[in-house]
Amino acid sequence: MNMKILKGTAFGGIAYYLLGWLIYGILLIDFTATSFNQCAARPDGLMIWWAMILASFILALFLTLVLKWSGAKGIVDGIKTGALFGILFGLSTDLSNYSMSTMFNNLTALIVDVVVWAFILAIVGLIIVLTWGKDKAI
Repeated sequence: MNMKILKGTAFGGIAYYLLGWLIYGILLIDFTATSFNQCAARPDGLMIWWAMILASFILALFLTLVLKWSGAKGIVDGIKTGALFGILFGLSTDLSNYSMSTMFNNLTALIVDVVVWAFILAIVGLIIVLTWGKDKAI
């Protein structure tokens, strides 16, 4: 497997997990408690951590592949592609959840969640591209 894919997935997965914890678990904890339906959420002590960590690395792999296939080379490419990926992925999953569940208590929560997706994945895209370093001329 290509080293760019391995490094992007590793560093991107760690960054995605930590950013999610920081933003949702600390900064937006009160907002999510009131704006998201808590009925189906697992309490902190009962979360399935291996699944959450694996999901972080799978999403990082997905974004790494998108960045590689798009030919991203610089910081701006990582930020723009990551943000666009976050908007589209967030809209897709959030609109699906909004249409079929009571996950969101209001439309504002959905919009905030999509903005957070864009922000987190822009930063993760930046980190992934930075881990690749500069291509050496042959």
